[in-house]
Amino acid sequence: MNHITRDFHALAADDALLDLALEGADIAPLLMVLVHLTGEEYWLDEVAPHINGPWNFQETVPEALKQRLRARLKEVLLDFAARGTPLPPEPPSGLLRKMLSSGVGGPVPEEYIPMILEEMMLDDNDPKTVHWRTRPSDEALAAFRVTIIGAGVSGLGMAIKLQEAGIPFVIYEKNKTVGGTWLENSYPGCGVDTPNHFYSLSFEPNHDWPDHFSKRDELWKYMERLADQYDLRRHVRFETEVTAASYDEARAVWRVTTRDASGVAETVDANAVITAVGQLNRPSIPAFPGLEEFNGAKFHTARWDHSVDLTGKNVAMIGTGASGMQVGPSIAPSVGHLTIFQRSAHWAVYNANYHKSVGEGKTAALKLIPFYAKWYRFQLLWASSDGLHASLHVDPDWSTPDQSLNETNQQFRETVIEYIRGEVNGDPELMRKVVPPYPPYGKRMLRDNHWYKMLTRDNVDLVTDPIERITADGVVTTAGFVPADVLVLATGFDARRMLAPMHIEGRGGQTIRALWGDDNPRAYLGITVPAFPNLFMLYGPGTNLAHGGSAIYHSECQVRYIMQCLRELLETGARAMEVKPDPHDRFNEYLDATHAKMVWAHRGVGNWYKNKQGRVVTNSPFRLVDYRAMTEKLDRNDYVMV
Repeated sequence: MNHITRDFHALAADDALLDLALEGADIAPLLMVLVHLTGEEYWLDEVAPHINGPWNFQETVPEALKQRLRARLKEVLLDFAARGTPLPPEPPSGLLRKMLSSGVGGPVPEEYIPMILEEMMLDDNDPKTVHWRTRPSDEALAAFRVTIIGAGVSGLGMAIKLQEAGIPFVIYEKNKTVGGTWLENSYPGCGVDTPNHFYSLSFEPNHDWPDHFSKRDELWKYMERLADQYDLRRHVRFETEVTAASYDEARAVWRVTTRDASGVAETVDANAVITAVGQLNRPSIPAFPGLEEFNGAKFHTARWDHSVDLTGKNVAMIGTGASGMQVGPSIAPSVGHLTIFQRSAHWAVYNANYHKSVGEGKTAALKLIPFYAKWYRFQLLWASSDGLHASLHVDPDWSTPDQSLNETNQQFRETVIEYIRGEVNGDPELMRKVVPPYPPYGKRMLRDNHWYKMLTRDNVDLVTDPIERITADGVVTTAGFVPADVLVLATGFDARRMLAPMHIEGRGGQTIRALWGDDNPRAYLGITVPAFPNLFMLYGPGTNLAHGGSAIYHSECQVRYIMQCLRELLETGARAMEVKPDPHDRFNEYLDATHAKMVWAHRGVGNWYKNKQGRVVTNSPFRLVDYRAMTEKLDRNDYVMV
């Protein structure tokens, strides 16, 4: 009996809990559950016309119809429990296609079905797990050592799959515990802008998220639970930073040098090195003249000083990106005055669920109604993945290329502008400051965290005059002096200098820094680089998602690919594999050519995605379904095996 069936029987035994779950659940996933369990296709024809999109607030199903559907599903669930009937398998292909499109209020193309079924895991088995074709001997496995750098969600996901395969590994983590970015960032308001029930490992969903978009503490706790559930801490060297890794070609091993909290250095061998340090792990500190002279408390959002009481203080915050937009509304009610310094405006969109809690009934549905959590995950996947991708392509004949890309992008722009106008009460001065001149999605699209409403507060000022210098007691702009007791740097991360500050030296003495410089990283599929055998990257160059989706989704694609690489090494007895220059170069040419037609390369936009030459180095220009196809199966011909 699988866990879904067991929980289902517990639910059916408690009539009040069953009613609570049915009432608290979203109607579209409930519809999918009912049709899945019964095959009663006519429900789709009756309910689907009232589902206008994948978000739960996009349905207009009449209440009477909802109650009929819930009553029928309750009857079906109780019947399953009474008769002990096994849960049905995946719906037949024709019905499945109709269900998918009905559940999100629009057509779901055939090419997405494998991706969707992988994420839903209807039979509870993870199809992304890489299985041995011929299992190596215990001796061969024991002799193969993998080093993972970083214990964030990607590093933990990689470790779980290595552990399942019986491949020894050690994780080096510079912090005191797991969590990566969700450990390091603890600023007020810190949270995720991807819906939580999708922002989690597909094989380890969490049904206890308190909010639809949960805050930092819950995200960190999720990763703490992963570490405990899979007993990963015994593999982690905490407070130990990897400072260098050099490839010993004669022995086909990496010499990995670490430094612990007391400053003691150690060098160990590894057959493979997997970097899971991410792109957003080193704060970017602007070189403002006089910054060191500031006498008050000053800190970057990623290094928030919780010992500083902001109550009644004059706070100067530099930056209006993702972290700034979360910090501002969180501290504005308690500070004396908040002055926000903006270099360029960001687009921020409203989502009706952003500040909503999940609710007891919905949590019960996620945990106990069979298949509900899986269909709900599909709904969020569809809401958060490739739907906007087509609108981010440049129409070369578009009449206003400076402010939008095409007709759909322009319509979206106008919709967001009207929303902003309502939030700032039509204030013409604020509108001038906060409406970006560039196309939507040119910079990272943000969620409105009551940002625009905050700007209308009497104790908040938005300053767009350039900063000239910092003084001991404030900030000097081209328009004058602004006093400050506390200086908050919401200035983002040094994302383009990937893998820094580690010194990584590959075959023939080639270093990653000499190859990439400070801001031009390239890798095949964002994972492997010529001259660096058995070095694999998670969240590497060209894999940041900026049109939607979840970074965890991309990470799982990369983990599967790396597991295939390690399987190839262990099953064939090869000591090393190195991507050939031709596939690496062709991929990067394709990546650059695709970017050239999309919003992130727009000539009027400066963003952290681009290097000094204007090349987009952090982002993936591909749809999720495309990247999945690229990484689904290792092509051994892309590699030299030795």
